[in-house]
Amino acid sequence: MLYLSRPLLATCLYLLLPWSQSKIFGYNNGFHYQDISNGNGNGEIYFNGIRLHVESPQHLVSATRGSSVTLPCHYRYEPALTAPRRTRVKWSWLPANTITTNGAFALETEVMVAMGSRHRSYGSFRGRVRLRRSAPGDMSLVINELQLNDTGRYRCEVIDGLEDESVTVELELRGVVFPYYSQKGRYHLNFFEAQQACLDQDATLATFEQLLTAWEEGLDWCNAGWLADGTVQYPITVPRHDCGGEDLAPGLRSYGQKHHLFHRYDAFCFSASIKGIVYYLNYPGKLNFTEAARACARDGSQIAKVGQLYAAWKLKGLDRCDAGWLADGSIRYPITNARANCGPPLPGVRSFGFPAAHVKFGVYCYR
Repeated sequence: MLYLSRPLLATCLYLLLPWSQSKIFGYNNGFHYQDISNGNGNGEIYFNGIRLHVESPQHLVSATRGSSVTLPCHYRYEPALTAPRRTRVKWSWLPANTITTNGAFALETEVMVAMGSRHRSYGSFRGRVRLRRSAPGDMSLVINELQLNDTGRYRCEVIDGLEDESVTVELELRGVVFPYYSQKGRYHLNFFEAQQACLDQDATLATFEQLLTAWEEGLDWCNAGWLADGTVQYPITVPRHDCGGEDLAPGLRSYGQKHHLFHRYDAFCFSASIKGIVYYLNYPGKLNFTEAARACARDGSQIAKVGQLYAAWKLKGLDRCDAGWLADGSIRYPITNARANCGPPLPGVRSFGFPAAHVKFGVYCYR
C-alpha cells in the first residue's frame, strides 16, 4: 500500500481542484494581479483596470559628438487618470560595442533613476543627463556633451506599483569609418591593441552597423580589421580575386569572432565630429616629424590625429592637396573634390604610410 506524507497528499488534492491549475501554472512573478480575464484576451495583465503604456515616437536617434541629444520617451494610462500616480523611471543602456559570448545576454548599465523630483545618474553619465519633463508623462532623456562611446541601445522603463513597461531607443553618432594599421605594417594588432590604436587617434573601434553604413556609402577595403564586437571583417564594393573571390557578391566579408589576444589584424576605427578645427599649417619650409609637432605647438595648436583629419574631411569638407604629418607619424592629406595631381579620381584621405621621421613634409594641426 502506498503511503503519502501529509504535505504531499495535500498538494495532490490541491491539484485536483478545478480552480487550481490557473493559480499554479498561470502567470506568476510573486505578486497578485487583477484577474487576467479582465484583459482583452491577448494575455495582457492589468493593474486595477488601468493599462500603462510606454512609447517613443522615434526609435533611432542620430546626433554629433559634443552636442546634446534627446531620447524620446512618454508614458500614459488607458483610460486616462484623473489624479497623478507616483511612478519610478529608470533609463539603462547597452553599449554598441558590447561583446557577448556563448549566446549570453548582455547586461544593461544604469544611466539614471528618477522618482518625483529626486533623481540619480551613474558612471560616465553622472552630471550629463536629465529628464526633459516638458509635459505630463514626458520622461525623455537629455544627454549633454555626447561622447564617442555613448552609442547603443537605451531603455526607458516606467514602474508603477506592479506595472512595469519599457521602450528602447537606439542612439548613433554621425561620423566616419576609416581603416587603420600599425606602423609595423599590416596585421600586427590584436583586439586590445586595435582598441587602443583607435583611441590614440581620437576614435573608437567601429561597430558592425557603422561599418555596414560605410560600405553602403562606398567604402572598399581589402584588409580585414577588428570591430567593436570582437569580429574581424572587411567591406568590398567591387568583388575581385584577392578579396574573397570574383564570384562573391559585394558586401561585408567576415572571419567571425577571433581570439582577442593571439590573432592579429588591422582595425576599423570610427570618428565623429570634432569641436575644434583641423588645418594645414602655412609654413615657409618643409618639416620633419619633430619640427612639425613643434610648429603646431608654436601656433597654439597640436599636431592633428588621424581620426580628427578624417572627421574634418568627411563632416566639414576639408580639402587640401598637400601631404602633411599627423600625430601617429603617418603622412596623409584630405581630398573632397578629386582633381588631377591629387591622387585617385575619388574623394578620400590619401595616405603615404609611415615614412622615416627625418623626411620633410607639411603638417596638419588641430586647435
